[in-house]
Amino acid sequence: MKIGFIGLGIMGSRMAANLLQGGVELVIHNRTKDKATSLLEQGAVWAENLSDMAAVDIVFTMLAHPEAVAAIALGPDGFLDHLPPGKLWIDCSTVNPSFARDMAAAAQARGIRHVDAPVAGTKPQAQNAELVFIAGGEASDVAEADPYFKLMGQRVAHVGGHGMGVALKVVVNAMLGASMVVFAESMALGQALGLSQEILLNTVVGSAVAAPFLAGKRPKIEQDDYEAQFPLRWMQKDMHLAAVAAYEAGAAMPVANATKELYRLADQKGLGDEDFCAIYKFLRQ
Repeated sequence: MKIGFIGLGIMGSRMAANLLQGGVELVIHNRTKDKATSLLEQGAVWAENLSDMAAVDIVFTMLAHPEAVAAIALGPDGFLDHLPPGKLWIDCSTVNPSFARDMAAAAQARGIRHVDAPVAGTKPQAQNAELVFIAGGEASDVAEADPYFKLMGQRVAHVGGHGMGVALKVVVNAMLGASMVVFAESMALGQALGLSQEILLNTVVGSAVAAPFLAGKRPKIEQDDYEAQFPLRWMQKDMHLAAVAAYEAGAAMPVANATKELYRLADQKGLGDEDFCAIYKFLRQ
């Protein structure tokens, strides 16, 4: 079976590499070809045009935001118009639920099957094939892709129909983004009250009051090294998607909306390409 992979950023490039290491025949595409160099050296085939995806059986996409997904899938040279009926599109991008359902409908109108399967995990988990795929769609389609999910991750959670994988991912990232902001703000308070960063980190991180993921962010904070595992600008985007989903569902999210704006301010201060835990640096300053 031949697999296509579109989107070779921080996550996608590592996911594609794990497919190659698993012996998969892989056809790849990215907006900029330079990001594909390593994968091409490992045996991947470059798709110069999205029409080249017509030769694959399953297409994975891992793109930055809904607009990028729509352009790649439905644009003037969108791959959906080139896939033969019956093929399977698995979108691992983090989008909002209504958008995922719209993409499923667009695919189905062309006879293409669709699964939304965003991932839990960042750069290290993508590198080490430890991602968790949160899938929405038909159970049979999720099962067909299972061997490839397992090459890139450690678990697949099928949580419902179209859009439900994205729905759960939006919930997870809203919690993640807000938890990071609350931690950063509380640390800033502690230091303003005269407590050292060392005392605060030693006392709080790893305790019952701190989210477990913060232990992985501690070295970045201590070393003032915010190289992106998950860029701050994409956390702001995900908080916005949570706000959009909440508006559509009639849910109130005052904390998420305030958090979204804090990430936007940090982005405007030039921190967008740093890891989202750089919100700590922003609030401390």
